[in-house]
Amino acid sequence: MVNSSSLESLRTEVSALLDELPNMKHGALIQQALMTLVQMAEVEADRLDWKILGSALQDMEQAFRMFYPYRHVRKISIFGSARIAPTEKVYQMAVDFARCVTQQGFMVITGGGPGVMQAGNEGAGPGQSFGLNIRLPFEQGSNPFIEDERKLVNFKYFFTRKLFFLRESDALALFPGGFGTLDEAFECLTLMQTGKSALVPLVLVDAPGGDYWQTWEAYIRGQLLKQGLIHSADLNLYTITDRVDVACEAIASFYRVYHSSRYVGKQLVLRLNCDLSDADLEYLNDNFSEMLVQGRIVKSKALPQENEPEIAHLPRLVLEFNQRDLGLLYQMIRVINKLLEADTPETTHPEQK
Repeated sequence: MVNSSSLESLRTEVSALLDELPNMKHGALIQQALMTLVQMAEVEADRLDWKILGSALQDMEQAFRMFYPYRHVRKISIFGSARIAPTEKVYQMAVDFARCVTQQGFMVITGGGPGVMQAGNEGAGPGQSFGLNIRLPFEQGSNPFIEDERKLVNFKYFFTRKLFFLRESDALALFPGGFGTLDEAFECLTLMQTGKSALVPLVLVDAPGGDYWQTWEAYIRGQLLKQGLIHSADLNLYTITDRVDVACEAIASFYRVYHSSRYVGKQLVLRLNCDLSDADLEYLNDNFSEMLVQGRIVKSKALPQENEPEIAHLPRLVLEFNQRDLGLLYQMIRVINKLLEADTPETTHPEQK
């Protein structure tokens, strides 16, 4: 039953919001969201449907609020088993990896639980890490390195939790784990392969001498690639290593020259930290023309539609990408970073978006 006093309070708040919409920066989008709720109320729906919607919105509200102050800082999500003990080599590798990337300027996001997640929060320290916990009936209490911090959200749903792992991440690192870790691995790869995520590096980190990810890749090659279910270039979407320094370098080098990207109409704009020579540009056109719908890869200044003054000074590459060959696009970004490696020492690229 609807509480009359709560209803009156809601009426007052909604009325005030509607009055302010014309003056709000994102008023049109807020209006669209409100209209969607109104339209949903007009159709038949079960009580459970509304509970799902309400809980999902509460999950997202908490996470939006938590991440907003850190929106300009690059972050790395660390995935792995909740059942890895602190005495195991993989745990210490995750601690060392998190410590390494925070020294590079990244912040760390974990699932907030035990095992590899705890190792990530331990290595990064509570000041440089986040926890996206999931409420489960077993095994998933918050770890002691994040449980009393403000940068912890307890999600009800896996799907809202996954949304923020991918939305907030500028890099992804996966250590050995169970069904959940493999689910996250394939989710990340699917979004990367289909262009539904930002362009980010993905590293699969094994214990020294371990074969967890090598065995996984043998299946990928022996089944998916062999049967033509993926393209050979899709193997460029990830890096497998059993060394912390290699994993850290794979991420740092991805942003050494490449900065970020966005679409302007049909054109993909790649922002770079330094300019390519004409010879380097010709090399890219000679070797990556197959991923273009038409035309060539060209150098450009910031396009008027980008409207991001803080990065307007960065040189651009503009291309009409076919939005299909993401593996080739990742390969080209690595080539760009390699071509200009000598011109961009690590100390000159602070990890700011």
